[in-house]
Amino acid sequence: MVETTIKQQICILGSTGSIGTQALDVIEQHADRYEVYCLTANNRWKELVEQARKFKPAAVVIANEDHYDNVRSALSDTDVKVYSGAKALNEIVEAAPIDMVLTAMVGFSGLTPTIHAIKAHKKICLANKETLVVAGELICNLAQEHHVPILPVDSEHSAIFQSLVGEGDNGIEKILLTCSGGPFRNLSIEQLQTVTAADALKHPTWDMGAKITIDSASLMNKGFEVIEAKWLFGVPVDKIQVLIHPQSIVHSAVQFCDGSVKAQLGVPDMRLPIQYAFSFPERLSLSGDRLDLFKAHDLEFIQPDMEKFRCLALAFEAIRQGGNMPCIVNAANEIVNAGFRKGECSFLQMADIIEKTMVKATFDMRPDEDTYIRTDEEARLIAAELMRG
Repeated sequence: MVETTIKQQICILGSTGSIGTQALDVIEQHADRYEVYCLTANNRWKELVEQARKFKPAAVVIANEDHYDNVRSALSDTDVKVYSGAKALNEIVEAAPIDMVLTAMVGFSGLTPTIHAIKAHKKICLANKETLVVAGELICNLAQEHHVPILPVDSEHSAIFQSLVGEGDNGIEKILLTCSGGPFRNLSIEQLQTVTAADALKHPTWDMGAKITIDSASLMNKGFEVIEAKWLFGVPVDKIQVLIHPQSIVHSAVQFCDGSVKAQLGVPDMRLPIQYAFSFPERLSLSGDRLDLFKAHDLEFIQPDMEKFRCLALAFEAIRQGGNMPCIVNAANEIVNAGFRKGECSFLQMADIIEKTMVKATFDMRPDEDTYIRTDEEARLIAAELMRG
């Protein structure tokens, strides 16, 4: 009698983005273990339809309701159920067959579906860093209450997680969070005054979506990862150190109380952290390039310039203040990030507007879920007004 393995059912929130498409590649490589239950997208309905035809999920959700008819019509000859809107996102993650939810949506929009998935006891593979940036304490408390594991998908946080496996309660002296430094790491403040969004989108190492690539250029992405690391690993922010590492070989490291440093090294390939989140504690084979230590690797580690990259400093300030301040910073950043891409503000003005929004927005030391939603709305309005200003 042949033994059949029950396949893990996966819901991908944001399947048409960089993380989502690479996750589908991982699932395809391990079709004996994983199966797509649901795919979701915001606007890229044609890509969603292509993915649905290939992977045959039980359902798809197109968040932008304007595209619902297009998706439904394009999949009318299949058994795939089609839903639309934010409410459908929240409901689909609760579906009984789903074992794990990969949260690969970008921005604040990933928060509420993640909360619904946790309450439905789904394993969370977290690629949407804004969820922990905005509401880290709430998310961690909910995960504990519902006994739900949160597995990091960011390459840096996966590296830290992998370095901590087997360490139990051994004391952490420092988390060493690496970043490439983005395309502007060698420019002066004077040169940064004239850089454009097109310049910022030329990331030297990673292939990511436009929003995250701009955040990487400003180092706000790294600031968000500092906040994320604080919540994921229960480490105070003063024990988290950012290192610019242009080669992106050391994905991050942990320094322990005895001075020992453990790091995870590898070629830049997001499929590895995605797969590790799916399969932990098991390691599965993965096709792709391997790190060749015989090749010349001049590994550099440089301290970031907090005056030049003020967004990173503002993220540190936000998590030190606590409460809803990281939510304020995230909302303002989403506005200025989009504004910079449209030419509505300069690269250096992004930090100015975020800093002013931090002063003007209503601060709440003890926020709940409703507070985060109100804060997000208020901070966006303030930042947009300042940007027009």
